[in-house]
Amino acid sequence: MSTLHTLILNCSLKTKENISHTQALTNYSLEILQDHDVSFEMLWLADYNIGYSTNDELGLEDDWPQIFEKVKAADIVIFATPLWIEEKSSIAALVIERLYAESDNTIENGPALFYNKVGGVLITGNEIGAKPAAQSILYALSHIGFTIPPNGDSYCICNDCESPVDATAIKKMSNNLVYFAGLLKDYPIPAEESPLEQI
Repeated sequence: MSTLHTLILNCSLKTKENISHTQALTNYSLEILQDHDVSFEMLWLADYNIGYSTNDELGLEDDWPQIFEKVKAADIVIFATPLWIEEKSSIAALVIERLYAESDNTIENGPALFYNKVGGVLITGNEIGAKPAAQSILYALSHIGFTIPPNGDSYCICNDCESPVDATAIKKMSNNLVYFAGLLKDYPIPAEESPLEQI
């Protein structure tokens, strides 16, 4: 399998210096990714200045360009978010808006920008909001071109995500992310004008 790289977008409202339940949950997935020799980088988005925009041509002077370059370089992108009032965090929503603004772009002589990337979701919070929040993020990622594997999400509904976590669900999610990212790396989705016979 080709070498893969994962970007974890930590959408907690806490910064890197403040350990959160979201961070604790991502550690389980990272252990599995490391078992597959997948490299990774985590961004604590609360540490960045991300402007409000759904237009990639506004030229905002914020930190989005460096974040977006990391998204483009990743094979796997995982959104890790807490729930607030049974919804994904405001940071997660903001980043999805910014990604949507970029989604009409294409790779030079290639497919849409987010094709051949795999998306997943990790959520901490209460059970009532976890599945709808995961549904919202996974649909958004699929809509802009990401591939979503089976069991592409996992969540922790406990007060302390250091221990009572559904390890089976996280393992399924992480393994499937790696598997599908490997398939797309070796057998990428062709550009629109390419005939299907080339697949």
